Amino acid sequence: MPHRLKKQDYEAELRRLHIELVRMQRWITTTGYKLVVLFEGRDAAGKGGVIKRILEPLNPRVCRVVALGTPSDREKTQWYFQRYMAHLPAAGEIVLFDRSWYNRAGVERVMGFCTDDQYWEFLRTVPRLEEMLQHSGIHIVKYWFSISDDEQERRFQARLKDPTKRWKLSPMDLESRDRWEDYSSAKDTMFLHTDLDASPWYVVNADDKRTARLNCLSHLLSLVP
Repeated sequence: MPHRLKKQDYEAELRRLHIELVRMQRWITTTGYKLVVLFEGRDAAGKGGVIKRILEPLNPRVCRVVALGTPSDREKTQWYFQRYMAHLPAAGEIVLFDRSWYNRAGVERVMGFCTDDQYWEFLRTVPRLEEMLQHSGIHIVKYWFSISDDEQERRFQARLKDPTKRWKLSPMDLESRDRWEDYSSAKDTMFLHTDLDASPWYVVNADDKRTARLNCLSHLLSLVP
């Protein structure tokens, strides 16, 4: 079991970071900064919990979450990135993607929801796309939430036992437990092709939820001028 941060210490530091987030928000709206934050990682790694803590002190007119579901039949015929581009920020806005276009390099690859050609085309295209977005003034931050095999199993079992959390588990989530190595391989390949100097991945050790939240918020604040 990982070391658990004490609740009192956690809440005090979270309060401090929330004050800094409000200051960051004020700076973003004043300067017209455009910020996109991508949250990727294993199922039950705590992405949603971090997003919730970012949102708590912020104005929903400034900061919003995008969590797209399965593409419709019509969307499947469009350019792959099209449905994501519609949600990019205007000046003075923050957009948090709870999973993103990197679905193609993860779940779609592992579960066979895309062809090999579509997969490799994605890996070739996404660095150029992100470079183009950044040249247009959109700042992209990419987080990967990493948890151990044992910790994911513990969280899955906790969700199964709790009626108020059981909805968080889908059949696909449960199947992912049997494909741990496949997801690891997909993540490694994704990093190889998309962890670039201009658009790096930042890995958050998420075995301890409280520490992961504080580390991610603190790091995000350090990246915004």
